[in-house]
Amino acid sequence: MLSAVLVAVAVALLVQGYTQHLAGIGDDALAASGSASHVSGTVAHGGPVIDARSAQIRTAAPRERTLALTFDDGPDPTWTSRVLQVLRKHHVHATFFVVGTAVIAHPELVRQIVADGNEVGVHTLTHVDLGSVPSWRRQLEIQGAQQAIVDATGMSSSLLRPPYSSENAAVTDSTWWAIRDAARAGYITVLSTMDSEDWRRPGVDAIERNITPAGTAGQVLLMHDGGGARNQTVAALDAALTRLDADGYRVTSVGDAIGLAQTMRPASLATRIAASTTVSGIRLSDLVVNLITAGLVLSGIVMLARAVLVVSVAARHNRLARRGRHRPDAPEAPPITDPVSVIVPAYNEAAGIEAAVRSIAASTHPVEIIVVDDGSTDGTADIVEALGLPNVKVIRQENAGKPSALNTGMQAASHDLIVMVDGDTVFESDTVRALVQPFADPRVGAISGNTKINNRGGILGAWQHVEYVVGFNLDRRLFDLAECMPTVPGAIGAFRREALQRVGGVSNDTLAEDTDLTMALSRDGWRVVYRDDARAWTEAPASLGALWRQRYRWCYGTMQAMWKHRGAVLQRGPAGKLGRRGLTYLLVLQVLLPLFAPVVDLFAIYGLIFLDPVRIAAVWAAFLIVQLLMGIYAFRLDHEPMRPLWALPLQQVVYRQLMYLVVLQSAFTAVAGIHLRWHRMERYGTLSVPPRAKGSGTA
Repeated sequence: MLSAVLVAVAVALLVQGYTQHLAGIGDDALAASGSASHVSGTVAHGGPVIDARSAQIRTAAPRERTLALTFDDGPDPTWTSRVLQVLRKHHVHATFFVVGTAVIAHPELVRQIVADGNEVGVHTLTHVDLGSVPSWRRQLEIQGAQQAIVDATGMSSSLLRPPYSSENAAVTDSTWWAIRDAARAGYITVLSTMDSEDWRRPGVDAIERNITPAGTAGQVLLMHDGGGARNQTVAALDAALTRLDADGYRVTSVGDAIGLAQTMRPASLATRIAASTTVSGIRLSDLVVNLITAGLVLSGIVMLARAVLVVSVAARHNRLARRGRHRPDAPEAPPITDPVSVIVPAYNEAAGIEAAVRSIAASTHPVEIIVVDDGSTDGTADIVEALGLPNVKVIRQENAGKPSALNTGMQAASHDLIVMVDGDTVFESDTVRALVQPFADPRVGAISGNTKINNRGGILGAWQHVEYVVGFNLDRRLFDLAECMPTVPGAIGAFRREALQRVGGVSNDTLAEDTDLTMALSRDGWRVVYRDDARAWTEAPASLGALWRQRYRWCYGTMQAMWKHRGAVLQRGPAGKLGRRGLTYLLVLQVLLPLFAPVVDLFAIYGLIFLDPVRIAAVWAAFLIVQLLMGIYAFRLDHEPMRPLWALPLQQVVYRQLMYLVVLQSAFTAVAGIHLRWHRMERYGTLSVPPRAKGSGTA
């Protein structure tokens, strides 16, 4: 389904790019160049109307004192109507060679042209020089314009004027081959013998002189009703028709001027259906591109607003944190010194469990450590028991999943303050003490710590490190002050036992048990806050496959939790703040925008091909600069060295695509109702407290 949607969007962009940007109505002064050695002498020296549909090439010209009046490049919503008014005023008919895209945009004008008794001819779909394009594109251009005419009028035309053509002597070999190709498709080519040169906009008098015949020979006059401002054309036409009538000239359409009957004929039902299908497809592509453009503008506004919002809120959060308060209304209170129960759920964590337990045991705050071995087969429990550390308890149980392990640990906990930590995470010595301080406020039920990437070397580690600092931690500062924290991460979170008991412990309804639990606490009326100086160091996935599995579980589980707690949108108090602020933020920033992201990338490619590549590159650079400025600020807040920000540009063109594909697959899984299994993370045994963090207050 995803592939089908992206292919459909790509096709729409290609169609719209081709019809609107690849060619276009331009200056008719394109000089003819190239050899004319293969051009038939009959054509080079014959009349301007060329019939090459048979082996015997024939040409024709209007009768004496007859002027075949033709207009190119329309229809135009302003000037075609005014030209038609002048023609009706003088009871004159003309031939309008129309551009297919303009016909699709203004079919009512073509119907009016025909209703007034005028002829319509083909001037290609996008006003391309037929002599400079391959045969397949000539066919596409001519047939596309014909289908636009059929869809607008129900009639087909046998007349063609190649864009940028002029008189017979200017026909080159390439133009002649284009004329022959068109003739094989049944078209009669109409050149010109007089050029009004109104495309130069030389002034009304000059145009009027240009359209005045020098003798009595019949002429085919070239004028324009589209392609720019044609006020001079309209004024000169009105004056010239009055004078030509007085001089005894007959002004009429091409077909009438040469005695060619039925240049336009009713199209068959099959032809009308095919034309309607083609035109509907082009219009649909225009609609799709317009919607995408609107979506891009809206998403740009949202992203810019988010950048301003999170940076400004993070600055305020930082000021409050320096004053020792997690919120402006947090009460002054003595430090929390109550002992804490730290629960470590573990399933096959042999690679890192020793580092995790030792780091917690080294805490400056009094702790008991409860390791719940959830049916490990790699000796995890044995490793912990062999450490012989005081205040460390090991509980073994049959494999029942992480929520069950956490609930088991909660039941065995001796204290009212509980910290939950993953088995692939290490603490700094002061982490627990810093983490639990917001419990001085009795309204606080849970606290999120600051998760750091331990194995941040290499490009994949750098990308995740940037994401944690710039994305997750800036967002948590925003969620904290907005009182809508959606997730206390499994790597580091503190909870009141009372709060956990009131919501029934940790649920196994979703794959994101930490998000589900946090939302349940908010809906129960508890405040959930963020403590940026409580740092935990965790192992990040070291391969794309492992990263995909982790983020797929996170994203799918978050969607499950959002759906489970959707009722919070209608609640009041902390639950309502979670629903109307937190869930809306997650829906827009973490679901809808990532779902739209592939379209953004397709549109960027479309812009590089069909639009101004410099402007597209400038927009991308501006977006990157905003991201970089946010990154610099976030790294400063977290006291991180700036060096990893070198990976930010590549993150936007590689890592971001991987993350939105995760969201797309998660959304598809959710819509399809597919049950996703728990994916266990790979462990690498790289856990350690970074030397600069040991015994220090900065990270």
